[in-house]
Amino acid sequence: MTTEILKSVEPTLYEEDYYLWVETTLKQLENKDIENLDWQHLVEEIEALGIEQRRKVESYLKQLLIHLLLYRYWENQKQDCQRGWQIEITNFRDELEFSFRSKTLYNYCLNCLDAVYIKARRQAIQKTALQPEIFPEKCPFSPEDIFNNEYFPE
Repeated sequence: MTTEILKSVEPTLYEEDYYLWVETTLKQLENKDIENLDWQHLVEEIEALGIEQRRKVESYLKQLLIHLLLYRYWENQKQDCQRGWQIEITNFRDELEFSFRSKTLYNYCLNCLDAVYIKARRQAIQKTALQPEIFPEKCPFSPEDIFNNEYFPE
């Protein structure tokens, strides 16, 4: 009986051809054809989209914080690396600015700042091999400084 059940389960369009599923779903939405929508997968995809956007904000924020920490505290590398760090800081600020077209993602960024800082600090310690005490346990940068395109910590 189990074999019969397995044979009768055909892959869905979502499983067989994801891109075609997206195109089909888009057309159904445009035509307000809600009765034929694949609701289960549509809900999963919208949820995944939100998760991915938040993950992107966390990732860019972490990289920005790492580079701000390197810029401020890795003194013996500053002369050689300062320009590269400034470029990276600017790039990550720009990426976050794109995400911040959504007020929700901006607020999310502010809410996750402390948790992301802990990870950024840990990675800065690993990268520099400096004593952990050099890097503050709490984020030393205000949100205004973090997102200010003219700010580079001295």
